[in-house]
Parts: sequence; structure tokens; C-alpha cells
Amino acid sequence: MIKNSHAPWPYPRHLDFVKNVRKAASKWFQNQGYSTNPKYPYILAEWKDWHNNIILPAVAQFIRETSGRQREDGNNFPLHKYIHHGLSSQAMLFNLVGPMLVTWNYEPLKRLIERKGLYWPGADSGAILEYEDRSVFDEGQGQPTSIDLAITSQDGTPQIFIEAKFVEQEFGGCSVFANGDCDGRNPARNHDLCYLHHIGRKYWSLMHKYGIDQEQIGTDSICVMAPHYQFFREFLFALEKGGIFVLLSDERSPVFRCTGPKGERGIMPFLTDLLPSKLRHKVAMISIQELIAEIRITEGNHWVGDFSDKYGLRQ
Repeated sequence: MIKNSHAPWPYPRHLDFVKNVRKAASKWFQNQGYSTNPKYPYILAEWKDWHNNIILPAVAQFIRETSGRQREDGNNFPLHKYIHHGLSSQAMLFNLVGPMLVTWNYEPLKRLIERKGLYWPGADSGAILEYEDRSVFDEGQGQPTSIDLAITSQDGTPQIFIEAKFVEQEFGGCSVFANGDCDGRNPARNHDLCYLHHIGRKYWSLMHKYGIDQEQIGTDSICVMAPHYQFFREFLFALEKGGIFVLLSDERSPVFRCTGPKGERGIMPFLTDLLPSKLRHKVAMISIQELIAEIRITEGNHWVGDFSDKYGLRQ
């Protein structure tokens, strides 16, 4: 028998992380007495039971009311297909920031954002869930670019755009490439090579406007949008709105950022390094763990223990 003589991989493994949070979600649903999928106990039995994936009933009610109000105003508010999944990033975000939205107390998030050296919009800030604006990229049809959470100034102008990730293994890629209608060739020097540019989407026009296609991204032979489409859409969206893009993720996952003896790794450091240096201050990361630490020193945090149990943070 040949023994493996290689040293252990010095970075966390994503599968280990997923196994741990699946176990935590399954146990939490069981303790609550909720019906779950017979095969996957970390998923609620039916989508209509999504509210059981939300820790505080007041937050679930807030989501219902906000969703209805935004739809009445002509703004889409999609509850995700898998919001009843115990590992849903949308449900995780609702559980993490929902209590702040219900009470209009954003102090924990404000302190964390400012500690990262970023600008907070000031007093009387607000928040919008599932923020979208079809005009930014001229997305006249289909699902437009949507930001999980936008922090607004007193006059309602969004300035901080937050995308939440939990067990995802990537930013979403380009569906045109995934569907076999693109060879993945870089259109930085000839935007007409891109089908989405051909039908009027402004993604590559804005890549050019901000000089993103002028440096390393412009010289590579492969289109950076093919695997990292969502990141660039949301980053460009934030730039065009005059704001900053912030990723909220879990420190236990190696996907977006992790550290080890060979240095920092992950999608966010990699993509940030590809950006022109003048734009890198427009991108930031915060973690679930950092925000929970700020919430723990804030009044009204009685739900934090449940959150920690539900997402395996006590381990």
C-alpha cells in the first residue's frame, strides 16, 4: 500500500465547512420542530415554509411587508428559489441584518464599515433589500442586476452595496458562456465579440469607462466575465451609482478569502488585484463573524445565540 507522503493542505477545505453548517442547520430545524426534506434535513420540507428559516418572526413579517411594498412600487423583490434551504445566503442575510432593519439600528454595521476605513452615509441612513436599477446596464428584459442590500443616505441615495455569500463556491458566471453561446474569448479590444454587448447591455462599455479593460484584464486572452460575471456586474453597478461594493462572507469558507502560510488566497483578493489600483479602495470585505462581534456589544442582541446555533458558529 502506497502512503501519501504529502503534507496536509495548509488552507481550509470548503467541503468541511459545508458539512459543519449542514449539521448545524439540521439540528436547529429539528430543535424547532420544523418539517424538513426527508433526504436533506437541512432544507425545510416546502418553499412556502421559508418563514421558518427566519429566526425572528418580526423579521419574517418585515420581509413580507417590504417585499409587497416594493412590488407595488414597481421594484422586484425576489425571494430566492432556495430561501427555505438552511444554508440559503439570502435567509442568512435576513437573519443577520434583519433585526437592524426592523429596529432602524444600524450601529453594528456602521461601526464595522467605518473600522474598515469606509465611509458610512451619515445620520438617518436607510437600507433597501434586493436593490436594482435596470437603467445602469440597460437591462430592459429578464432578471436585472440585483444587490442584496443597499445602505442609503438620508435622501435615499444608495451608497454602500452589499452582496452576501455563505456556502457559494463562486460568484455567478456568465450564462451565455455556460449555455455554449460564447467561446470565452476576451472582448476587451472588440466589444462586439460579446453577445450581451451586441444586444445592448453596457457591461463592457462600463468596463472601458472605468479603465478596467485597459490593464491586465484587457491583455488576457480569456474573458474574465465568463467565470466572474456577477462580481464585475455588481462592482460596476456600485461604481456607476457612486458607491462602494462590499462582500459579506463567512471566515470559515476558503472560497472568497482565506489566509495561510503561503499568503492570502481566495476569489476576492484575486479579482481585486486585477482591478486598476485607483479603484481598489471601492471594494471591501466584511465577515459574518466580524459583524456578529459588533452585534454582541449592542443592545437588543437576544437573537445572536440562535443565529450562532443555526449557522454552527459555536463550534
